[in-house]
Amino acid sequence: MEKLKSLVPDSLKRMVAESTPDSLPRTCSSLLNFFSDMELFHQMVRDLTDPERAFCGKNKDAALELKQKGNQCFLNEDYGSALTCYSEALRLAPVDVDDMDKNLVAALYVNRASVLHKLDLLMEGRRDCNRALQISPSYAKAWYRRGKMNASLGNFEDAVHDLNIAKNLELSFGGQRQIESELRIITDMFERTESSLVQHKENELDLLDEPDQIKLKCVITPNKGRGMVAPSDIPPASLVHAEEPYALLQIISKHCRETHCHYCLNDLPPDKVSCTSCSIPLYCSQRCQIRAGGQMLRNHPVKHGIQGNISHNLDTYISEITLGNDSESDVDIPEHKHECQGVHWPTVFPSEIALAGRALIKSLAERSPVANFVDMLNLSQNYPQIHPESKLELHIYSIILLYCLQHSSRTELLLNGASIAQIVILISQIRVNSMTIFRMKSADVNGPLHQFGKFSHSEVSLTSNVEQVKVGQAIYRVGSLFNHSCQPNIGAYFVSRSLFIRTTEFVAVGCPLELSYGPQAGQWDCKDRLKFLKDEYSFRCECRACAEVNLSDLVLNAFHCVSPNCPGIVLDSCVVNCEKQKTRHVQSATGISTLEPFMQVDMLKCLPSNGSLRIDPGFCLKCDSYCDLESSFAAVNRAWISITRLKDTMVSGEISTTVLTAALNSLCLLRSTLHAYNKRISEILEKLYGPNHIVIGYELVKLSSIQLSMGDRTAVKNINRVSEIFSRYYGSHADKMFPYLQPLQGKLTKLVQ
Repeated sequence: MEKLKSLVPDSLKRMVAESTPDSLPRTCSSLLNFFSDMELFHQMVRDLTDPERAFCGKNKDAALELKQKGNQCFLNEDYGSALTCYSEALRLAPVDVDDMDKNLVAALYVNRASVLHKLDLLMEGRRDCNRALQISPSYAKAWYRRGKMNASLGNFEDAVHDLNIAKNLELSFGGQRQIESELRIITDMFERTESSLVQHKENELDLLDEPDQIKLKCVITPNKGRGMVAPSDIPPASLVHAEEPYALLQIISKHCRETHCHYCLNDLPPDKVSCTSCSIPLYCSQRCQIRAGGQMLRNHPVKHGIQGNISHNLDTYISEITLGNDSESDVDIPEHKHECQGVHWPTVFPSEIALAGRALIKSLAERSPVANFVDMLNLSQNYPQIHPESKLELHIYSIILLYCLQHSSRTELLLNGASIAQIVILISQIRVNSMTIFRMKSADVNGPLHQFGKFSHSEVSLTSNVEQVKVGQAIYRVGSLFNHSCQPNIGAYFVSRSLFIRTTEFVAVGCPLELSYGPQAGQWDCKDRLKFLKDEYSFRCECRACAEVNLSDLVLNAFHCVSPNCPGIVLDSCVVNCEKQKTRHVQSATGISTLEPFMQVDMLKCLPSNGSLRIDPGFCLKCDSYCDLESSFAAVNRAWISITRLKDTMVSGEISTTVLTAALNSLCLLRSTLHAYNKRISEILEKLYGPNHIVIGYELVKLSSIQLSMGDRTAVKNINRVSEIFSRYYGSHADKMFPYLQPLQGKLTKLVQ
């Protein structure tokens, strides 16, 4: 990309920089003509579309080599490495290749099932047996392994069925005798124990069906355009909207491709499933694999084909397991299918470009002109406000994308300025309207927690790290209508790939329902919020928190007044310059917004009680005393070095008295230098939002994680508060969204014992 951008003449760059939606066809046509004669450009397209150059194809030899490595690891009882080898081999193995008279993929599934059995992951191992049998229904070893797995699960009736089928299919006399011996044992156990009910089909996504209760109203506002408002008074924590991603317009983040399902975006289990045609995507289940790629994992006729003296009931049993569920393959336009043709441009492009490719494929599948499809999406775009450098990137990516689609998908898109202009608008719409799908993730830093969530020994790690992970990006057509505010009254969250929006506070009838597109007031100061929104979304925020001088932005990075008994605020030049540019700047302390009723009365003591408000760098807003900001910054930097050193030693678990003493002294220095409500040392979020706000819940998760790493018993109180806040806000979705809470509470149980 950088090489192509550098070759564009300055005159053409200026034309692109000055382009508007109306002039786009002309600028796109000019850039297309420039690249059409450039060999470097065409070489790039060939590299992206030629299957011979792709790195995403299947590879039999590599799969066989990994299988042998897995076998050796299994013999050495290195089950973790064996699991990795078999899973990677499954990713590379062609589905129609045999190894030693057995289908290679089926054999790999059975081998992985054996590993999963050793790791006590029984449900996962049984699913692998099912997958092997869907490919090779007469595979005796798969039936035998499934029977062993069912016996371990206590499903003795199914275990007897499985072993009877295995005995019927086993050709060797020794193998038959071994199966008969185990059958006698399991049959005896079955006769003495009531069998458990077993579900043979693949796990569902299991989304909770909670319909939205409120019919929202879309209005047009002068400053923000379209937006959603409350049609009536709405209580806190009310579900106001639920929505699935629109058509194909959802994609996984690049850094999550190895850890999360490419369809539902949930964590990958140990029995993850690969695409049947390429080696790129991974799925949490066969259901997700089918819905994304539209292809059943089956290498045999519709009838299972097992011969012999089989009863009708046993025949039905075999069919249920080996034939799968054909209804799952009934997907109108599989989102991955066009990316699964021996090319790798979908994996190389940025997410919004790959999303645009999916949108174009849908447009072609519906035989709808691109212009009509873009109009039908009815998404807002801010092309005129985009930075000139970004406009050039949009032009180049749109041209390359169109070439790639023509080469790899044999599309009927016209290669001209008008088509490219529509793609530019489409990408700009995706950039502005797409929503980031995130997960809260907990990972042990140095404990013995098994990588798939089970403890390897009787120990329990007390060192945890909780973070918010961006796992994907999607377009939600109605969700995109909710405008932004740095102090929102609604919050978005995701269960699988489904969007849910709830109120975070009471919302009166007629009030706008607004989300935060990034950090909220009280988390970042105004200048940083404005920069983030300008860089990411190309607009200047005019919400109340950014338009009015408010107390939270003043205190967030403030210094302490030099007068010991003065609670006033001292600001640096960056904050002062930002506050003076606010559109509704006030001249007196009485005009400063407190934003929320939760704001404590004692915070207002930071301001002068009457008279004019002087907002200048280094001067106290209350008593007008001057503070040497250069020395204050130096003191804060020195103190922060000691505190950072303490954080580093906490990870290693070796905290010396010297390091701890230095950190405590530094904390005292910070408290004397920084204002009491500075975000580095205060609990300002709780003063802004109240003790039960969802923002406080997320902050308490982070605090509890740190307390756990230090063995601090006060974590018990905080994690219980987290559970209460999340249950109140998320309701029945809480356990599904935050599965790490239960392990954390388990650690707390050990901590307080």
